[in-house]
Amino acid sequence: MYTASDLRKGLKILLDDQPLIITEFDFSKPGKGQAIYNCKLKNMLTGSTMSRSFRSGDRFDKPELINKTVRFSYKMDDKFIFTDENFEEMTISADTLGQGRYFLMDDMECEVLLFRNTAIEVTLPNFVERKIVKCDPGARGNTASGKVTKPATLEGGYELPVPLFVNEGDVIRVDTRSGEYVDRVRT
Repeated sequence: MYTASDLRKGLKILLDDQPLIITEFDFSKPGKGQAIYNCKLKNMLTGSTMSRSFRSGDRFDKPELINKTVRFSYKMDDKFIFTDENFEEMTISADTLGQGRYFLMDDMECEVLLFRNTAIEVTLPNFVERKIVKCDPGARGNTASGKVTKPATLEGGYELPVPLFVNEGDVIRVDTRSGEYVDRVRT
């Protein structure tokens, strides 16, 4: 059980039977009276955010969250099937995966955060290497800014801006957390 003095950015608490994560935190102590803890909270199930103030005597339960290592097996319609170390299957929706669904590869190891046996978050490796399947040739032009890019589509259907020297068929490294181009992989 947590008290209000335990609150800090990144802490996960259970409030109104919902798992919440503190995204912003501010402490204030008025001249007289109790300390006030102002927090911005994000619901880990729905993604909605809210602001809430707490007093120094408030208490919170810890959400029963379980981290599990799984491997991606296959995709069926808009559902993604993963298996754990006991070869038990777990189905995760495209909404839960977010943009991470574009970076999944066969047998990729991922971390799944479970709340009451329901996947609420999937963490992929930080970087993946994917082949570019569609990319227009780069057009010469105003390169004074140094940040000239062109659109490219990766295997899996993800689109991102890449530098002009990257071509169709190249393999690039992508940051799965931001979805941005990192560098071209030499093959």
